[in-house]
Amino acid sequence: MKQIVLASLLLGTLTAPLAAQPAPDAPPPPDTKEERQKNTAAKLAGLLQFVSASCPESKPNYETFKTVVRGLGIEPDALAGGELILRVKAYADVYGKDVPANCAKAVANFGETGTIIPGLVVKK
Repeated sequence: MKQIVLASLLLGTLTAPLAAQPAPDAPPPPDTKEERQKNTAAKLAGLLQFVSASCPESKPNYETFKTVVRGLGIEPDALAGGELILRVKAYADVYGKDVPANCAKAVANFGETGTIIPGLVVKK
């Protein structure tokens, strides 16, 4: 039940651009539902990669991430190879262009009391 709620929350809130994410050189929006779900999973993975590498006071909550991504119908391991890893890296690079602002936005949107997916990013 929690996975369904998280997936519904994720799909509902991520159809609008994520506040910490948009950039002109980000990958183009996908066309099919499956592609949108893969892209959403790649955005989240890129965000967590960015947080892990660049945000000194925060770290990813990988259990929440796995639950959310599986709720999208994507296995987390699928994000570690092929074309999806390229998307993940592209999003992480986009977030890295303004580290202080995007770390703050990651906490605001995905922190303990986040507005998009609470608990995806936690304090170290």
